Amino acid sequence: MHILQPKHFKLNEKEIEELLGKLNISKAQLPKILFTDPGLPEGCEIGDVVKIERREKLEISSSSASTQSAEQKKGDKVNLYFRAVV
Repeated sequence: MHILQPKHFKLNEKEIEELLGKLNISKAQLPKILFTDPGLPEGCEIGDVVKIERREKLEISSSSASTQSAEQKKGDKVNLYFRAVV
């Protein structure tokens, strides 16, 4: 895995059910990721669901810094994406 590559995590069945229930969708409605994608974690199979965690650096101006929480001041925002392996 490359340092710039987002982290990929395979979800277990319980996590998949919770995600699909929360989003009120079926597994077929999730965006797709190919089984041959080199970023997939070891042991992924067709039909699995993968969580992709991308970190985004936040630029905080001095005027808005006073209104930001301590955790947000650190400068990272985590975006989560979910994909079905096909």
